[in-house]
Amino acid sequence: MDRGEESGLKVRVKAVDREQMVMRAVDVERLIDEDHPARSIWEFVGRQDLGRFYREIKTVEGGLGRTPWDPRMMITLWVFAYSEGVGSAREIERLCEYHPAYQWITGMSVVNYHSLSDFRVENGEALKKLFVEILAALESQGLITMTRVMQDGTKLEAAASKSSFRKEGKLRGLLRVAAEQVEALEQTEEGQENSERVRQAKRRASRERKKRLEAALKELESVRESKSGREEKDKVRVSTTDPDARIMKQSNGGYSPSYNVQVTTDSQEKIIVGVRVSQAGNDYGELVPAIEEAKQNTGRSPEQVVVDGGYISAANVMSMHEKQIELIGPLPDNTAKTAGLARTKAIDPGFRAEEFIYDPDRDRYTCPLGQTLRYEAKQPHRGDMRFIYKSDPKVCATCKSKQQCCSGSEHGIRSITRKERLPIMAKFEARMVTEEAREIYKQRSAVAEFPNLWLKEKLGARKFKLRGLAKVGIEALWLCLTYNIINWIRISSSPVESGLAT
Repeated sequence: MDRGEESGLKVRVKAVDREQMVMRAVDVERLIDEDHPARSIWEFVGRQDLGRFYREIKTVEGGLGRTPWDPRMMITLWVFAYSEGVGSAREIERLCEYHPAYQWITGMSVVNYHSLSDFRVENGEALKKLFVEILAALESQGLITMTRVMQDGTKLEAAASKSSFRKEGKLRGLLRVAAEQVEALEQTEEGQENSERVRQAKRRASRERKKRLEAALKELESVRESKSGREEKDKVRVSTTDPDARIMKQSNGGYSPSYNVQVTTDSQEKIIVGVRVSQAGNDYGELVPAIEEAKQNTGRSPEQVVVDGGYISAANVMSMHEKQIELIGPLPDNTAKTAGLARTKAIDPGFRAEEFIYDPDRDRYTCPLGQTLRYEAKQPHRGDMRFIYKSDPKVCATCKSKQQCCSGSEHGIRSITRKERLPIMAKFEARMVTEEAREIYKQRSAVAEFPNLWLKEKLGARKFKLRGLAKVGIEALWLCLTYNIINWIRISSSPVESGLAT
């Protein structure tokens, strides 16, 4: 680099000295701008009822014990961190050392990651209460109406890896080894380790591993009970690090340990009014509990619920009808499935269901060879009431066309199913072919998928940091709480001065 030596004079510049120690006065209040989001979060959180958080504090003025961190500061710190895509307690501790916004929130203090982690998971009930309080505040401002809500689910990866999933035999073997390690460490005498701290840490880690393996075996039995065939039961595996996680299909077509996060969003300003986490691989059974959750949080049921095809079933249509909630969703298309079933049974074309003649007066069918199939039973299925008719086993046993007609039948007889659309399902289908319903459904993705996209892209919530269904539920609540507060900031032109928060 040319430093001016050619002129005969060496230029003088101020050198960068990184070896020196600097002491300087810091005006904490001026670390961030007046309109910085951290100020808005601090202001908004401070105007909520945080009594439940403070009631858990045992230390009092003049008493003994370490003074805990102010819950208002801890909530603000976590909400701001999540809004910046930071979900690690260790990373927040590191940011507190130098980042102006984190320094402003803590007043230049560095919060230990243990304190941060404990606060996040130990205040589940108080956090839920705060979530509800904030919904009430937003509703009072007209940001929530519950006139129309959108329901959507997303699969978020668990902290466990695929390689942590084990069958029963392997789990029991690992548990035996863990128990032996715990026993050996409990008998370790002083002086055999470098320090008491190291010895206690090893004992604690071994006990926690043994506890997780015991939980994994217990969860394995629970999963096994939900399986029907013996072969399915033998294939059951659970994670040794997060027994509650389940292998689920992702949006990219792959499979990974995950949880099903259900989000209910009010269509007025895209505020999340309900969030719950489940282990279900599909969404059919999640609609009713999700709507109940939203009702508990806001104090009233929505007038209308808009969903995608993953929620459409006769049970859900009937449940929403009973709750006097209008359901909007796409009509199910079972054409391909019905055709596939016909091919699977490999029935001769001359003996397919359409070749059997139904007599409504006698309520029975007659096969192409003149034999009778009588009414057996009825059952609801996918929006229909199915009436089942079966042949006489003795007649089928001697029939020359048994192979062509009863191929694939488990008991060697022929059955025919007659369908009648349930009135409620017929009403739903009639509603969904109207132009009004179609226009409403077109709005679904813009509202329902917006929060899920925001949680993943803006808040970085693609993989849970915590383990276990209960803790994962708390983490999801933190994320949705953050989303609602940031959404409020977005809606409010000047949130600190406007007085919109209550």
